[in-house]
Amino acid sequence: MPPNPASSFDAVFIGAGHNSLASALHLASKGWKVAVYEQAAVAGGAAKTGEYTLPGYRHDWAAMNLSLFGGSAFFKANGPELMQNGLEFVPVSKPFASAFPDGGWCGVSTDLTETVANIARFSAEDAETWQRLAADFPTEAPHLFGLLGSPMKMRALAYFVFKTIRTKRLGGTLDFARFLLQTPRDFLHGTFRAPQVQAMLGAWGMHLDFAPDIAGGAMFPYLEGMAGQAFGMVIGKGGADTVIRALTAALTARGGVVETGVRVVRVLHGNGRATGVELADGRVITAGRAVIASTAPSALPRLTGTDTPFDQSLRAYTHAPGTMMIHLALSDLPQWRDPALRRYAYVHLAPSLDQMARTYQQAVAGLLPEEPVLVVGQPTVVDPSRAPEGRHTLWLQVRMAPGTIRGDAAGAIAATDWAEAAAPFAERALDILERYAPGTGATILGKRIVPPTELEADNPNLVGGDQVCGSHHLSQHFLFRPVRGHADGSTPIRNLHLTGAAVWPGAGLGAGSGFLLAQKLTGK
Repeated sequence: MPPNPASSFDAVFIGAGHNSLASALHLASKGWKVAVYEQAAVAGGAAKTGEYTLPGYRHDWAAMNLSLFGGSAFFKANGPELMQNGLEFVPVSKPFASAFPDGGWCGVSTDLTETVANIARFSAEDAETWQRLAADFPTEAPHLFGLLGSPMKMRALAYFVFKTIRTKRLGGTLDFARFLLQTPRDFLHGTFRAPQVQAMLGAWGMHLDFAPDIAGGAMFPYLEGMAGQAFGMVIGKGGADTVIRALTAALTARGGVVETGVRVVRVLHGNGRATGVELADGRVITAGRAVIASTAPSALPRLTGTDTPFDQSLRAYTHAPGTMMIHLALSDLPQWRDPALRRYAYVHLAPSLDQMARTYQQAVAGLLPEEPVLVVGQPTVVDPSRAPEGRHTLWLQVRMAPGTIRGDAAGAIAATDWAEAAAPFAERALDILERYAPGTGATILGKRIVPPTELEADNPNLVGGDQVCGSHHLSQHFLFRPVRGHADGSTPIRNLHLTGAAVWPGAGLGAGSGFLLAQKLTGK
């Protein structure tokens, strides 16, 4: 968009990710004059869509699953306005499955009978357990969603604990707290018997940097499993950028400004208060009430030029291992050994908890994993608009991939620079896909490999290719995300705030941190 002549606003946002846009829209709805500045050519951060392989094939750059957005408090409050501005969802009744080396598979469908039958192939006892968990989920969900949607302030937490004790009693509340502290392996081993069922659910922990043996990760396999059963999944019609386009349109309709291709080089502040930003083109934009940075924590001190204990904590913020993306244009869907897998939006290639743990440790050590976890997204199964008629797109997340390569766990790739290592590592991933879906390679019409370095170059918030903008381990989650005492996005500089995936409640397209911040600023 061309530069806007206005130079004074109530709130100025650095970065046009979905949290920034959601926060800006809420402020604009309360009468605030807002402006959003994004250094990339398009808004959206990791939630953008483009023709990255061949004309007519639309690929989601990084984020594809919009379930968190569709179920968010922000969407509940703003859904009709966003729909009027072009937001379109596509419902998915078969959200995910896992394939195994012997040709078997297990998947979750919104049809409980179907899911139970899938699980029963591996364990009748696990099938009964699944039915019990699904029946109990409506009772358990309010506690988990209530926690994840609560501001990380002592008063709010005390009220949450009070409500939980009133409902669950003390013993039940202690059991709930223990569950929140468990590793995925502890929870899955204690709940299910079949290794395949454990692996199917454990794969979800890898999305949030929770390998099987990381404390605090049990809730994610549980939540994704139960939410997939109860609600399925939603993706965006034509691409995940339907969210960004709708947010931008709604915001500009309310008088907000969204400029792309312009970089903020400095946060202006004096007497302990933020007053605006300076842009790379020399413009000074003043902010009367708030400067809101949707940046990786370590970037904020560079913008403020300060070096306080708070800034030092931001620099010490820990990022998760990276991800490689592979975008494929296909003449047909993958040739899974069982064609039933062609109906699922996600197919995880993560055959065991032990393999996931090994992959994670290798990546943390800086090694290219010998067998990375693959998340195979098949969006054209439910949204054929993303490709020419009869053709398909495939969305591959290769997890985990070290941001800085120190070696190769398999001893086959000598390169330690992603410019040289990307192609052979991508071939390793595609070879894994070929083992599970023989013949798929022959259907590839176009390919785009995006290593961690390119993800970060495109979006500096994805440090080292970390798509969740920071580990969610217990030392950096809840009250500690991103820094103790600042989980609400506040900073020691008055009127300067952080938002985005690095701020509680963290990663995902739920707009949680942006909406919570905007509600705080406007008093709801």
